[in-house]
Amino acid sequence: MTDIPLASLPPSTQARNPLHGVTLEHLVTRLYEHYGWPGLAQRIPIRCFALDPSVKSSLKFLRKTPWAREKVESLYLYMLREQRRHRNSAGPTNTVAES
Repeated sequence: MTDIPLASLPPSTQARNPLHGVTLEHLVTRLYEHYGWPGLAQRIPIRCFALDPSVKSSLKFLRKTPWAREKVESLYLYMLREQRRHRNSAGPTNTVAES
């Protein structure tokens, strides 16, 4: 399997990419807000989430460590799917009374 750089994909493909235009800082911040540092450290066991965590230290590590960044991106996508699923399951209920 060949890895195609995302920048070389046509714009229509990029528009469907949920990570397109999302900064690493935004990802880490959203994950922190959703799971908290202990939750992040439990899901992705890396030191920058477990020991004296901060967004700044996490960004520094993730920018230098591709495998960890991939795990963070995967968790972010999982979080988005779960949020979408919960929104859809909590949709409008049928309130029409049967006669």
